[in-house]
Amino acid sequence: MGIRRDMARVRARGGWTERAVPETIRDGTGVRRVSVPPLVPPPTEGSIADIPFRNAAEAPDAVVMRRKEAGRWVPVTAREFAELVTGVARGLIAAGLPLGGRVALMSRTRYEWAVLDFAILAAGGQCVPVYPTSSADQLAWLVEDSGACQLIVETAEHAETAERALAGLPEGSQRPTVWRLDEDAVGQLVERGRETPEAEVTARRAALGPESVATLTYTSGTTGRPKGCVLTHANLHAESANLVELLIPVFREVTGQTPSTLVFLPLAHVLGRTIQLACVFARVVIGHCPSVKPDELRPELASFQPTFVVGVPYLFEKIHDTGRATAERLGRGASFDRADRIAVAWAEAELRAYRGTGPGPGLRLRAAKALYDLLVYRRVRAALGGRLRCAVSGGSPLDPRLSLFFFGCGILIYEGYGLTETTSAATLNPPLAPRFGSVGQPVPGISVRIAEDGEVQISGSTIFGGYRGDEAASRAVLDEGWFRTGDLGRLDEDGYLTITGRAKDILVTSGGKNVSPSLLEDRLRGRPLIGPCMAVGEGRSYVAALITLEPEARDHWLRVRNRPLDTPVDQLRADEELLAAVQQAVDYANEAVSRAESIRRFALVEGEFTEDNGLLTPSLKVRRAAVAAAYAEEIERLYS
Repeated sequence: MGIRRDMARVRARGGWTERAVPETIRDGTGVRRVSVPPLVPPPTEGSIADIPFRNAAEAPDAVVMRRKEAGRWVPVTAREFAELVTGVARGLIAAGLPLGGRVALMSRTRYEWAVLDFAILAAGGQCVPVYPTSSADQLAWLVEDSGACQLIVETAEHAETAERALAGLPEGSQRPTVWRLDEDAVGQLVERGRETPEAEVTARRAALGPESVATLTYTSGTTGRPKGCVLTHANLHAESANLVELLIPVFREVTGQTPSTLVFLPLAHVLGRTIQLACVFARVVIGHCPSVKPDELRPELASFQPTFVVGVPYLFEKIHDTGRATAERLGRGASFDRADRIAVAWAEAELRAYRGTGPGPGLRLRAAKALYDLLVYRRVRAALGGRLRCAVSGGSPLDPRLSLFFFGCGILIYEGYGLTETTSAATLNPPLAPRFGSVGQPVPGISVRIAEDGEVQISGSTIFGGYRGDEAASRAVLDEGWFRTGDLGRLDEDGYLTITGRAKDILVTSGGKNVSPSLLEDRLRGRPLIGPCMAVGEGRSYVAALITLEPEARDHWLRVRNRPLDTPVDQLRADEELLAAVQQAVDYANEAVSRAESIRRFALVEGEFTEDNGLLTPSLKVRRAAVAAAYAEEIERLYS
């Protein structure tokens, strides 16, 4: 794969639009604002609830999804999907869902999630996604705050959580009707709605317009209670339609295949949900997998064989680390490391040639890449299904070196940036013009500006309408159409955005140095052995770090050295070989910052940062206050 060849072919076939040209505004310090015009005009009527029915009318026999049944991927046509959506919508209406009513949906990623989401919309309702790992307290808050009149859960465990949550609602609160997916909630709703005229669903869809509220999606809540973001049908249409117009022609031309993807991100997260919506909008065939754990995801990727995927850095980090661990078990760790270096070197040379700043990979480098394609890179592609050539990464920064490695393996990763309040992606590396280390240019229809204090601010058709029931919080982040993200960043001369940190997370050392911990943490986490970690140093004389070991990588490290897997952390902390490996990761992180910002000391801490113990959010972000409280003694020892 060569980006120059792909670009030439795509342009020659007319499969890539150059309408999405950024417009920049500069001042004396550089680019302060960049805008990209929309590729799709905003709708003047209708809603996203119409999408399944439009598909059924225009291409009834087109396969829009494949669902897993008895170990096989069974095709679902546009007609079949629309009919099931209609049946479930009728059942929701019969069960008492009013126009504008809300339904909370607590489930892992699966086919029924898509059916229910569109059915709720078709019934004129609003979906309230709930992470399947939510506690009873969290669920109680979302149900109470949203006013959900119905609650759909997936499993018996979820039902028990729901029972505890509903028991804790304030006296006099509405208690929603509860349905359970593993007790055939979809079938029960279809049966319940048989007496409801189909015309009622049609009438409710007709009552919706672009500015109607489509969903109440809650933030992951790194601090305090999650806030409900009000997103309209117009918000979701702008995001999905422009992403489709920007990306799908390129995915089709680069792969030479009909685009398809396996959705495995939590659909309670705005990224997973908008990608699913965009795919249904474009009739891109999708399947569902309930897990992002590589060992569980890998066989699903192998059987579904998507042409592109949307993931988070954790997935790509694990694919890379698993490849190295496999090679090391076979006594070929050094060979994998060389393959890694060759992939990165080839990718850097290819990108220099594409930008006109270098001659491209030389003969020896091309020969080495061809060799390692047989030995290593094809196995990396196989781990992602074998047909995959493109991927999108979001949620948190991806180590640029990892992007280069995958590019050398034949997979181009487009990194993007967005929040729930921006209806997912606000920026994305443009088709066939990646700038690794940046989060790209604005998605068509979006403007980005950098405020005087360095804050990234965003405006456009995807910006949410505010937080439900919290006017003060809404006013604090919305300024005359601009959303204040709280993230810090910079724009380069071509309008590419680089995120440099989060304003509220900035550490100020006793020497007055401002340090962005996220840059250090992201680079650390991308190295072998390292799990979630947190830089500390507020009011201290230097920066330090709390570091966890990734369990599978730790066990592999112990296994190949014939050491017990249950070796306690106290012994690992004294193991010079392990400490040297961790120090290498710290040194790599420190390469990106000045001496004053570098990590001087670190502590290997016992346990893990997980969502279950409250130290990570459902989107895998560190809850900094919770970690600081849990490891207060370790932090003090770092400065003793």
